[in-house]
Amino acid sequence: MKLKSLTLTMAAAGMIAAGTANALNWGPSNWFQKGQSAHSTQTNAAPAPAVQDGPVAPIGPITAPNYRAIVERFGPAVVGITTEGTAKAGMKDMEDGPDDPFFQFFRGIPGFGNQFRTPQSEVPVRGQGSGFIIGKDGLILTNAHVVRDADEVTVKLNDRREYKAKVLGSDTATDVAVLKIDAKDLPVVQLGNPERLGVGDYVLAIGSPFGFEQSATAGIVSAKGRSLPGDAYVPFIQTDVAVNPGNSGGPLFDANGNVVGINSQIYSRTGGYEGISFAIPIDVALHVKDQLVQHGKVQHARLGVTIQEVNQTLADSFKLPQPNGALVSSVVPGSAAAKAGVEPGDVILKYNGQQIVRSGDLPALVGMSRPGDKAKLDVWRGGKSIELSTTLAEATDKVASSDTGGSAKTHGKLGLAVRPLSPEERQESHLSSGLMIEGVGGAAARAGIEQGDVIVAVNGKPVRSVEQLQDLLSKESKHVALLIQRGDEKIFVPVPLG
Repeated sequence: MKLKSLTLTMAAAGMIAAGTANALNWGPSNWFQKGQSAHSTQTNAAPAPAVQDGPVAPIGPITAPNYRAIVERFGPAVVGITTEGTAKAGMKDMEDGPDDPFFQFFRGIPGFGNQFRTPQSEVPVRGQGSGFIIGKDGLILTNAHVVRDADEVTVKLNDRREYKAKVLGSDTATDVAVLKIDAKDLPVVQLGNPERLGVGDYVLAIGSPFGFEQSATAGIVSAKGRSLPGDAYVPFIQTDVAVNPGNSGGPLFDANGNVVGINSQIYSRTGGYEGISFAIPIDVALHVKDQLVQHGKVQHARLGVTIQEVNQTLADSFKLPQPNGALVSSVVPGSAAAKAGVEPGDVILKYNGQQIVRSGDLPALVGMSRPGDKAKLDVWRGGKSIELSTTLAEATDKVASSDTGGSAKTHGKLGLAVRPLSPEERQESHLSSGLMIEGVGGAAARAGIEQGDVIVAVNGKPVRSVEQLQDLLSKESKHVALLIQRGDEKIFVPVPLG
């Protein structure tokens, strides 16, 4: 089970930008710090009260799924997985170990994590996880991290039979792996459609938490389409199902007994269950499985943009009707996005006709595409919608990188003192233009902007001089979105104007 800390609020939605920006509520301040409705009937004589005492009438029939029937029918298709192998490690690996989610996950658990105790050139690696059978001939789905560094993989069936498994392929980007055992007429799960899931629906997980085989835990769907740091390919299903180390790779069932996901990750302060777990939608897993079975590897498409979430302030700055879409903060030179004409400040509203509500929707859609596929983008630019088209590249493709000093001037509306970049600063920052911030206060400081940041654009329009900045700001009365570069990172920061 992969662990992700609850303290992470910054996300690098790299799938589109091959390891760069966005998507888990990445607010500017976090980036800079780095750190029921009651059903009632109404009559003509008296309207229903706004507030009523006593029990709330149910919205509809309340029925719980038959978890026992699901476990009895499909539990035999859930398997336990143990792995053994070796991994090269040196002093640096040992020093970095405590920051590794796998280290945190397995440390202190009997039978896990002994490889971290002393630095060695090669250390033994043992792991445990879960999986489920999707083919009667022994095809099994699990997580890629379950079989990572494994030289030997053993699959234990519900009837206690054990088989050596072959890893047909694994994809770390989506955390999906496919195993094969030499067996026939095996029990299989029934696959479902994650699109039919809704928040509040019942779900059930079966797996081997801490090695306890065939453990069933239940809960509800907490959210859908979650985009997590470093996992931009996957629109995760969030649940409150109890998931712990050893549950990795096990199935997530819906109320009808259909597998809708693979349990993969948790958010935790302690390394254990805290009510937030994530599953890979089964349609994503099957898309990866097909490529792994056919080719032994997966090709991921790449658009080549860094994106961030659109909040209400940014939407107002870009004159968007509502805060939807994926805001482009940078474009990789030579990428598919660059060839299409995508620019920083564009807001991608649709991808091949599918609406982008949250920024994380975009990388998930691109991730389901393949290199060479055509992509049509509906983009919001300058207060209107335009359509751009391109051909997606492969995520591993390399692209070529691209390419006036003066005194600082202060702008009262922002609380900034700025000056043009020197030739050396332009070369170092790989910018053709921009304004260096030499002093900051007021609204800009409260927004998280710091001295040494570079203003690249205002509301998506590149800034080349102090005078141009003043002209752009003079046309705005409420707030602006400044594209700020700090180091190698770029992000739009909404700043209210005083």
